[in-house]
Amino acid sequence: MEYMSPLLEQFLTCLERQVETREDEEQNVKLTEILELLVAAGYFRARIKGLSPFDKVVGGMTWCITTCNFDVDVDLLFQENSTIGQKIALSEKIVSVLPRMKCPHQLEPHQIQGMDFIHIFPVVQWLVKRAIETKEEMGDYIRAYSVSQFQKTYSLPEDDDFSKRKEKAIKTVIDLSDAYKPRRKYKRQQGAEELLDEESRVHATLLEYGRRYGFSRQNKTETAEDKKAALPMGLSAAEKADAHEEEELQAAEEQRIQSLMTKMMAMANEESRLTASSVGQIVGLCSAEIKQIVSEYAEKQSELSAEESPEKLGTSQLHRRKVISLNKQILQKTKQLEELQASRTNLQAKYEEKKKTLTELKSYSEKLDQEQAALEKIEAKADPSILENLRALVAMNENLKSQEQEFKAHCREEMARLQQEIESLKAKRAPDGGEKDLSGGEPQGAPTPVMTHHEDLDRRYNMEKEKLYKIRLLQARRNREIAILHRKIDEVPSRAELIQYQKRFIELYRQISAVHKETKQFFTLYNTLDDKKVYLEKEISLLNSIHENFSQAMASPAARDQFLRQMEQIVEGIKQSRMKMEKKKQENKMRRDQLNDQYLELLEKQRLYFKTVKEFKEEGRKNEVLLSKVKAKAS
Repeated sequence: MEYMSPLLEQFLTCLERQVETREDEEQNVKLTEILELLVAAGYFRARIKGLSPFDKVVGGMTWCITTCNFDVDVDLLFQENSTIGQKIALSEKIVSVLPRMKCPHQLEPHQIQGMDFIHIFPVVQWLVKRAIETKEEMGDYIRAYSVSQFQKTYSLPEDDDFSKRKEKAIKTVIDLSDAYKPRRKYKRQQGAEELLDEESRVHATLLEYGRRYGFSRQNKTETAEDKKAALPMGLSAAEKADAHEEEELQAAEEQRIQSLMTKMMAMANEESRLTASSVGQIVGLCSAEIKQIVSEYAEKQSELSAEESPEKLGTSQLHRRKVISLNKQILQKTKQLEELQASRTNLQAKYEEKKKTLTELKSYSEKLDQEQAALEKIEAKADPSILENLRALVAMNENLKSQEQEFKAHCREEMARLQQEIESLKAKRAPDGGEKDLSGGEPQGAPTPVMTHHEDLDRRYNMEKEKLYKIRLLQARRNREIAILHRKIDEVPSRAELIQYQKRFIELYRQISAVHKETKQFFTLYNTLDDKKVYLEKEISLLNSIHENFSQAMASPAARDQFLRQMEQIVEGIKQSRMKMEKKKQENKMRRDQLNDQYLELLEKQRLYFKTVKEFKEEGRKNEVLLSKVKAKAS
């Protein structure tokens, strides 16, 4: 009895393992940590309760990879609750990207598909850390780009004030630079001797611009006693000699500068006089220009004289000249300002007009773009073959209309020409008919060539009229055919409708498959529980029979031996039953492996089918493009 109970318990435990699934608490804990990491990183889609854990985890991993500037060929927006094949394909695509990102953790596709969150957690943790680092690296760049894009369209009040003051400030700086820039006051004579050393050339250039650099003594009239007193008392004779030599060098330098200055001033005075040739050139100008040049020359001469010898003029006279010069400059600048304001007003009016025209053109362009987009959408939904046929019919209709108009114009021209001929013939016939009447020639009722020609014209007119009637009948027939084709096109479902029907059929098939799978699970559970019940009933009946016969079997040794033999037979029967169940289990396992292999082969065929369909669609699209190009060339 003690040997039989463990066997029954082991057998029942094996049956229970086939229908029960154990929930791993550690897996749930890791799943919760993964979702918390994704939400903290910014993937708030993980909060949606309607999504499965697979969709949340795979979506979060894809979001992290995309945030790290790596491409993943995955579309999770419209493929929730995917099949096993789609899940495996998604897992393989994600795992193929991780080595390129140099992920330190290993991950297999079956671990993602099987939701092994213990091994997924370190990978997600590393991806979240990498995504946060990438966000920090790109934050400054994106912020600077956003600011630049904002400044292209909008501006702050401080920027407006700065832009208003900027032009004025730049103009002021330019005016100051022009007012205080170095001006050449003197110039060397052309016949003057050439300066050989560099120092002399430097001093001469500086003197041309009114700057003096070198040695100069403040008091030229100081006496020899003052010079001697300026030297310290404690200097030796050698030091006194050095000081005297330095004074001689200073005097020589001052003399050299004075000689250079004298040459330049002589050149300036010589240039300040008007020669006969220059007067002859000025006389050739008009009187107004002569007056302006004379006034400008007088002003420049007064300015130069004031600059060269300001000590000769009085303070009031110098001030008066400056005031007059400034007033003239103010009047000139005011006149320029008025001209610029008038020009600005004209330009502003032109700008407003052009701006209004540009706004109208933009609105018209947007309207045309919207109409074109609507037409392209309608054209994309229609069948290409029917659309091409319809285009051909419309082109034929337009061609017939143009031919009809041309024919009408030709008929009008021909009718006008014939009427002119009739009028000319009538004009020719009038004098001839009078002569015939006077001469008693042909009778008036007889047919003439003019009347025959008139009948011919009527006949041709009637023929052309019949042709026009037939053409109108043909046009009406074509219009009816076009209307019939329009109705047929409307009856045929578009590509979008067919795709919608296909999606709905696929959804219904998936629902039926899910219900069928659930029903099979219920049947399996029922059969397992029924077998469990049968074995429990057998165990209870066996225990009851043992309990009833135990007291009688222990009464005598013979009965006890017989009872033990019966127990051994029962144990042997249980062993045989156990062996049968083990054999059945192995057979079911082998069958499951075979079905799994077949399922993997079918999955591979499905992948190949999808790949072939995609390539076929691409080739079909290329074929349509080539056919359209061929038709365009043929037309």
